[in-house]
Amino acid sequence: MTKYYIHKPIYSLLLVLTFLTSCNGQTKTPTDKYSETKPTPVGQPKLINTQGTHANDNVHCGLQDKAGNLWFGTTGSGVYRYDGKLFYNYTVKDGLNSNAVWSMLEDKSGNIWFGTSDGICRFDGKKIIPFPINDYIRPIPDKNDFYSDWAPKTTVWSMLQDKTGKIWFGTGDGVYCYDGINLTRFLNNDGVINTDSLKLKMVDCMLEDKSGNIWFASGMPPGMEGVCRYDRKSITSSKPNGDSWIRLIIEDKKGNLWFSGRAKGNFIYDGKNYKNFTEKDGIGNPLLVDTSGNIWFGGGERLSTIENEGGVWCYDGKTFKNYNIIDGISKYAVFSMLEDRNGNIWIGTRNTGLYKFDGKTFTNYSE
Repeated sequence: MTKYYIHKPIYSLLLVLTFLTSCNGQTKTPTDKYSETKPTPVGQPKLINTQGTHANDNVHCGLQDKAGNLWFGTTGSGVYRYDGKLFYNYTVKDGLNSNAVWSMLEDKSGNIWFGTSDGICRFDGKKIIPFPINDYIRPIPDKNDFYSDWAPKTTVWSMLQDKTGKIWFGTGDGVYCYDGINLTRFLNNDGVINTDSLKLKMVDCMLEDKSGNIWFASGMPPGMEGVCRYDRKSITSSKPNGDSWIRLIIEDKKGNLWFSGRAKGNFIYDGKNYKNFTEKDGIGNPLLVDTSGNIWFGGGERLSTIENEGGVWCYDGKTFKNYNIIDGISKYAVFSMLEDRNGNIWIGTRNTGLYKFDGKTFTNYSE
């Protein structure tokens, strides 16, 4: 088993006292790089694209923390925190290692983790601190691997904290686990049976189901390993209907798992079998199960275009209801959804768009 130890800094006490004689008698003491809390960014009433980024940038992920703040990660403008009144934008100027944020997680201690194109950062409520996973990312082995400026190996596509407290990171270099002390490459851990010789690169999404299994959505090349499941002993892979590029996984109230395939649409897994779900043309990724048990989908994103024609869909187990541009939501592809404590549905789209749906009306929170 390969382990990488995240060492805490060891400071040597220098037995040298330097007295600085000056008119005010002050003594200057050294501070480490991250000890000073950076000032809070100026709040804005809407999520504003401050970085002048490309129209393809999107609101890719979101969460509500224990204090009730909403956090939205974008793929070009950093992170936004919404306190119910104003949005506060955090970028590389505030400690992020990249303005492209692909995943977020609040751990059991209340720390907010950001997965970016250049590794991981952690916000402890006062400051943003880099997490040194990049020290262990292996160099690109050959030119045949699919990596580019926007999808480097250091990109952290997904994060998960399981029931034991262990944090999982899905990177372009494979999946890593962090138990609070040791950082390990998951597939190198002793006891993991990997008869399919899986690599687990480009994992777009991870989920722990009600039974404790860890599921991995294997994404774009060099991923393309389909649906992968770790039952705490062995890891196996399947490709429902031949679809090897899986984007998202959610679990509904009945324990069924929903998967979004890049080429063959959506699939449901009932614990025994996969079933293709094609009741409506144009339905895209399953993104959210709300507190009422409704399943929300982004409109179908065409492979050849960047825009989506279907808005969002809500499925109550029997019928679909479509909300689109006529109802007040943009035509752009939907990438993220979350439900806040008040039951509002927040929708992140391409072109750095953000909308709130209160059950009746869509409100635009971006400009």
